Amino acid sequence: MTQAIEVEPLTPTIGAEINGVDLAEPLSEETFAQIHDAWMKHLVLFFRDQHLTPEQHLEFGRRFGKLHIHPAAPFLHDNPELMKVHTDKDSHIQNGATWHSDVSADEEPPLGSILHLHHVPPKGGDTLFANMYAAFEALSEPIQNLLVGLEAHHVSDYTHQYGDHKPQREFPRAVHPVVRTHPITGRQALFVNSGFTKRIRGMSRTESDALLEMLFKHVTNPAFHCRFQWQANSIAMWDNRCVQHLAIWDYYPQTRSGIRVTVQGDRPFFRQEAV
Repeated sequence: MTQAIEVEPLTPTIGAEINGVDLAEPLSEETFAQIHDAWMKHLVLFFRDQHLTPEQHLEFGRRFGKLHIHPAAPFLHDNPELMKVHTDKDSHIQNGATWHSDVSADEEPPLGSILHLHHVPPKGGDTLFANMYAAFEALSEPIQNLLVGLEAHHVSDYTHQYGDHKPQREFPRAVHPVVRTHPITGRQALFVNSGFTKRIRGMSRTESDALLEMLFKHVTNPAFHCRFQWQANSIAMWDNRCVQHLAIWDYYPQTRSGIRVTVQGDRPFFRQEAV
């Protein structure tokens, strides 16, 4: 049966809460299409009171495509598609503590991520999300013209984050356009992030560092953001092609824990006619 979903925007710029759907149940094509359309419009979707098993979480993720395996993150149930997200009093670092798009150093970075938190701190532990369409559109025309056609090196190194955990595969590195075209919406999005982007191709180190520093600071503008306050059994799903996010670690020594399923993407590209 088709479920009538309700879409409540969090801000005019990014984010919407979805009500009236149980993601543990099989979704009709019509309901799935409504969710996908809302995702493309609002970039990040939030669902409350979702009691999914790991298998149901995987099944929901696979509706959007093949699943991605993180290069180094610990996983659950002997399945690397079930990324473990866990921070407690013994943690030395938290997942997502800098603005980033998930594993953008992959040749084909993830399309999107679906995070289900089972245990949340009594206070704090919010996640910020930033609209990269809006970030690009807010730049002046001379800066937009400068960025179009540039490429940047993205590099991953999770040694400091996951320590002795054995990586699933080699740490990736790739070169991507600084401005990418979304393959579904056709809109242009800024695609550099402080978590993975190291250098603008063809520029001196001084030029590259100055430009990237300006863009990284630009992304932090609250006008591009929404802020999600987690509750136990909430789900957030974000489009890595046009969204960056930042997880706030303000709840030490409390515990924040869940599972992330990530969907494979394709190689970023820029299409001039989409401007």
